[in-house]
Amino acid sequence: MKFYDCKTAPSPRRARMFIAEKGLEIETVQVDLAAKAQFEPAFRAVNPRCTVPALALDDGVVLCDNASIARYLEEICPEPPLLGRDPVEKALVAEWLARVEWEGFMGAAEALRNRSDFFKDSALTGPQPYEQIPALAERGRQRAAAFFTVMEQRLAEANYLAGDAFSAADIAGYAFVDFAAWVKLKPEPELTHLANWREAISKRPSASA
Repeated sequence: MKFYDCKTAPSPRRARMFIAEKGLEIETVQVDLAAKAQFEPAFRAVNPRCTVPALALDDGVVLCDNASIARYLEEICPEPPLLGRDPVEKALVAEWLARVEWEGFMGAAEALRNRSDFFKDSALTGPQPYEQIPALAERGRQRAAAFFTVMEQRLAEANYLAGDAFSAADIAGYAFVDFAAWVKLKPEPELTHLANWREAISKRPSASA
């Protein structure tokens, strides 16, 4: 296997933490997004979507998003389980992964990619030159900030986002909170359950992967 990563980007960080939690060692190739290397022919041949993470399997199949990478690694390396241990927990992990993605990450991404000059003509990931929509930047900030409160409410009733066990949902949530800081969004001090959860995860070895 070969893992295509960008050490500074939030999306591949999720896959990198997942790999670390599994204790796997996978050959890694860094893709310099700052230099727009994802659009170069060499990487387009790997992933025409021009995004990271990507995981190239030994049989030539390339998995091109966090969901497929996590599912594959969970199947070949089921311990420790990160996508749930029973039907209910698996469903909750899937639910919270979706919520983090759409309510959290997408909000922060809207705020960043519709404001920063670096993303002019690339307001969405991928090869198509989508123009920025400035109004979406403020809406994105509002969405991301609101999701901090959603996480706080959930963590007031459970140790982790999907229940009593650490999972891929927590990896995604942790990466989201750090990503939100890119658009100058941080959880308010009164969100103490979120703060305690974040501190606990920061002590896991995977957090520095």
